[in-house]
Amino acid sequence: MLNNKVQQASPLMIILAYAIVYIVWGSTFFFIEKALHSFPPFILGSFRFATASVLLMGYCALKGYKLFNKRAIRDSIVVGFLLLFIDMGGLIWAEQYISGGVAAIISAAAAIWFVILDKPKWKENFSSKSTIAGLILGFCGVVLLFAEQIMASRSSANKEITVIALVIMVLGSIAWTAGSLYSKYQKKAHQEEENLHVSVRTAWQMITAGILFTLVASFNGEFANFKFEQVTPIDWFNISYLIVFGSILAFSSYIWLLQVRPATEVSTYAYVNPIVALVLSYFFSSHAVTSTQVIGLIIILFSVLLMNWKLYKNNKMVAKITKTTIADRRKSIKLRNQRDAIARRDSKKPEIAN
Repeated sequence: MLNNKVQQASPLMIILAYAIVYIVWGSTFFFIEKALHSFPPFILGSFRFATASVLLMGYCALKGYKLFNKRAIRDSIVVGFLLLFIDMGGLIWAEQYISGGVAAIISAAAAIWFVILDKPKWKENFSSKSTIAGLILGFCGVVLLFAEQIMASRSSANKEITVIALVIMVLGSIAWTAGSLYSKYQKKAHQEEENLHVSVRTAWQMITAGILFTLVASFNGEFANFKFEQVTPIDWFNISYLIVFGSILAFSSYIWLLQVRPATEVSTYAYVNPIVALVLSYFFSSHAVTSTQVIGLIIILFSVLLMNWKLYKNNKMVAKITKTTIADRRKSIKLRNQRDAIARRDSKKPEIAN
C-alpha cells in the first residue's frame, strides 16, 4: 500500500508538489467560474477533458506505458463517468449560479458520503464516536450553507435555481464518492492481475468525460450557438490553466506525493483547497464571502477532521511501530556484522601449536 511506503525525495520537490496540489486544485473552482464567462458549461468540460486526455495519453505513449487492457479500460470508463462527468459536470453547471468558494466548501463535505456509502466499513465507521460526531456536524455545515445561499437570493426564481445548483453539487459529490469507492474495491478485487499505469487509467477517464461532455454540448445546442471569436483572451488563459495545471500538473503532483509521502498527509489538500477557493473568490470576484460561509467552512473542515480522526491515529501508530521495527532491524544487522567481523578476524590468527 502507498500509505506506508515512504521513499526518499528532495525536500524542495516535496514542498513544490504540495504547493501545486494545495494552490492549483484549490484555484480550479475560481478558474471554472471565470471561464464560464465565455464558455457554456458542457463545452468547457468538453474542451478541458478532451484536450487533457490527448496530452496525457500522448505522454503515456512516449513513456512506453501499456495503453490497452479491457478490464482496466472498462473500470476507467465507469470512474470517468462518475468522477469527471457527473461530479465535474455538476460542479461546472452549478458554478453558473453559486460562487467557486461555496462550491469548494460543498465539495469538501464529500467525506460525509464516504462514511455513508462505504458499506464494508459501516461497522468500523459507525462504531466510532468521532466519526458519528463528524457526520452530524458535516450535515449541519451543509444545511447552514444551503440556508445562507437561499436567504441571499433576492427573488423566488433565484432561490429556486440556487437550490437546484446546490442539490446538483451534493449529487455530484455522491457520484464522486461512488466512483472512488468503485475504483478502490475493483483494484482490490483484481490486484493480482496485470493493470495499466495510473496515468493511462486517468487518460481513459478523461477520454470518457471528454466524449460525454461533447455529446451533451452537441445535443443541447451549446456547440450550435458557440462562436470562437466571442471567447476573450483571458478566458482562453482560464481554460488553458484548467487543462494544463488543473487536470495534468496538479494530478501528477498528487500521484507523485502518494509515492513519497504518507497518504493521510497528502489528503490534507482537502482542508486547504476550499480555503484557497474562498480567498480567491473574496479578492478576485464580485461574490461576497460572508461570515456564515466562513463558519460553514470551519464546521465542515472540523467534521472532516473528526471523521478521519481514527484513521490519523491508526496511521500514526503504524508509523511508530514501523519506525521501531526498522530501528530494531538495523540494530540486529549491526550486531550481526560485528559478530561476522570478529569471526573473520579470529580466523586470520595463526593457529598456536600445542
